[in-house]
Amino acid sequence: MRHLALIVGALTLVWIPGGRLLAASTDRSDVIEEIVVTTARKREEALENTPASITVFGAEDIQSAGIETPHDFIALTPNVTLVQTQNAGNSFINIRGVSQARNSEMSAAVLVDDVPMSNPAQFNQQLFDIEQIEVLRGPQGAYYGRNAIGGAITIRTKKPTDEFEGAIEAGGDSGPGYKLKGAVSGPLSDTLKFRVAASYVNTDGYINNRYLGEEADPYEDFSARARLLYEPTDTFGADLRLYVSKLDTQALYFNIAAEVDDTSLPVQVNNAGVNERNMWGFSLKLDFETPIGTLTSITAYDDLDELLTGDNFDFLPREQSWLNGPYTEGFGDYMRFLSGEAVVDLSQTQYLEVDSWSQEFRLTSPSENHVRWIVGGYLIATDRYISTGNQLDLGNGVFKVKKTPRYSIFCNAPNIGPFFPVECAGAPRYDDPSPQIGLLVDSQDNFAWALFGEVAADLGEQFELSVSLRYDKDERKNTTLTEPLYDPTFLGLVPGDKRKESWDDLQPKVTLRYKPQDDLTFYGSYSRGFRSGGFNQTGVGDAVDAPGVDDLFDQQTADTYEVGMKAVMLDGRLSSSLAVYYTQFDGVYFFFYDPGTSTQNLGNIDRVDYSGLELEANWLLSDRWSANFGLGIADSEIKKFANPADEGNQAPLVSEYTLNAGVQFHQPLGLMNDRLELVGRVDYRRYGDTYWDPGNISVRSPVDLVDVRLGVEIPGDWTIVAYAKNAFDEKYNAEFSPGPAPGQNFLFKALPARWGVDFIKRF
Repeated sequence: MRHLALIVGALTLVWIPGGRLLAASTDRSDVIEEIVVTTARKREEALENTPASITVFGAEDIQSAGIETPHDFIALTPNVTLVQTQNAGNSFINIRGVSQARNSEMSAAVLVDDVPMSNPAQFNQQLFDIEQIEVLRGPQGAYYGRNAIGGAITIRTKKPTDEFEGAIEAGGDSGPGYKLKGAVSGPLSDTLKFRVAASYVNTDGYINNRYLGEEADPYEDFSARARLLYEPTDTFGADLRLYVSKLDTQALYFNIAAEVDDTSLPVQVNNAGVNERNMWGFSLKLDFETPIGTLTSITAYDDLDELLTGDNFDFLPREQSWLNGPYTEGFGDYMRFLSGEAVVDLSQTQYLEVDSWSQEFRLTSPSENHVRWIVGGYLIATDRYISTGNQLDLGNGVFKVKKTPRYSIFCNAPNIGPFFPVECAGAPRYDDPSPQIGLLVDSQDNFAWALFGEVAADLGEQFELSVSLRYDKDERKNTTLTEPLYDPTFLGLVPGDKRKESWDDLQPKVTLRYKPQDDLTFYGSYSRGFRSGGFNQTGVGDAVDAPGVDDLFDQQTADTYEVGMKAVMLDGRLSSSLAVYYTQFDGVYFFFYDPGTSTQNLGNIDRVDYSGLELEANWLLSDRWSANFGLGIADSEIKKFANPADEGNQAPLVSEYTLNAGVQFHQPLGLMNDRLELVGRVDYRRYGDTYWDPGNISVRSPVDLVDVRLGVEIPGDWTIVAYAKNAFDEKYNAEFSPGPAPGQNFLFKALPARWGVDFIKRF
């Protein structure tokens, strides 16, 4: 009854009292332009006809809102949030409460030009020369597979063009920093076209490190992409895409505090650290038109490596470290004894290397058929290597460790006596400026495959029924590579030890669409999403006293029931959509760090129930002014957990609601033959109370953010715009993670106010 009341109440909000829906004209400039999407059902269809909850950003939206990273478009999407923490590759997507955590797969399938991202560390990157972004909420496993448990995000870059064109963008920001971006496209012959785009961003950063007297988050990124489109006939096309990205920044500038709302603490790590990420890859898409439909083949390769170094707990200067306090009798005293130093601290390193091959085949029937279908298969092979280690910080900085560890603190130590009678080849321990305490190393060999299909049929003129089904199987093999000398866990890890597990599931989706008239759509659906499990460190289940944490973290499934409506009103000037949903989510992830074994782990919550809604509206107020509004509600409750005391709590990483509203305008100035226009945009967003762990030990209060853009342009020629992000300098923490003891929790600062000026020239 509560869900029914939500539906009725929300429908009342989007229906115009006493009026009727009016047909939208598509040949007028004073109506909202029709948007074509490809996300929901892997075929092109109008957004207002698509029976799913989708937010779409076209090329004009991307420019007017200043979308340059995933955080920018997610901030404008109801019921979707992004947590950025620790390092560039740690970005956690949350859709309708379906979240991701450290070391887990993404909670949404993310595709760039139809190619799925194979690793979550790829997601946080520069977006440039983008044609359209589509965010689809709700499980989409039937179409996109094992990681589409929360939804799907597709990013389409701009295609090569028939005529020569290009653009260049230059800008500066308050870091201080600067950027330079550009794209050029055109024909090479009658059948071959190209497009090349590149981006370079360099800024000193925005978060001050008080101890070092510099910014904690400098950022330098170079990314480039090239596409070749070959279309020799009307029945065959080949699309080749290559990309490369190189990022240099910093990481691990945490604060330690009791409450997530504590923003008073400055960053004061004594090791600035590094965060280096390199990515490259290619994809080849082939389309063959056959008498029964379009046969598509997509082959892709991705390679990523990311290194980070920095301070360790408690992220304070060496002199203030917990290891040097009166309460550290034991470990701290022992480290000083071994090193011969009066002041010691800890630092850390991590290295991730991932490469993957993927292949998809699908056959799609013509869209105009009364019965439409898709059949296909997908496979992906992934090799993953990760090393995580600690070093003794003797004031000499942090040394980069990838696959070869530094000399152990225990090597040839003259004072160890009978406790660690260890001899090591090479230089003695006491000559090493930053000896290694431990290094956990694992490799994974993963292989996943899937078969999928869909049938959609018109049931008369007003109804459509679609039924989809996908079977996924994910096989994973983990090999322990930790050497005994560098094992800080005391779990007895054995080099070469192998663990092999597999997870699989059927993912159905059933949707009924009803269109009583051209610009009004109702729909109802049931869908299931699946995300594979994985490996924690061997022996953690017995050594760590944490409910829900074991040597393995199990797979997840989400069953969602959804009803919704879409309408175009006010003679085509207002479009609105509403979706109401209920999800039963089994196996919800949460992150747990255990200082005793120095391990990072994922745990499972047996069951969480979610219910909520999304309401969106876009209103063309006049031919110069427009407004947008979005509301997302995500109510969550832990129903079953290994720790019964947490049952009834809110789920981790879920904002109770998101709200965004914006207005934009373009006003002629009567200059340059009436071509010059004043352009502006204001966006407001609010995140509701957010919980971070199953115990709900701390809640972040609502956060209010405002972005402003104002400039002048000659449409289609050039634009100059000034902007401010987080214009009122709202102070808040982007993440809270439970620490090793009560009151010793990890906080990561969100970005403060920053501003800049951009210039774009098109030719």
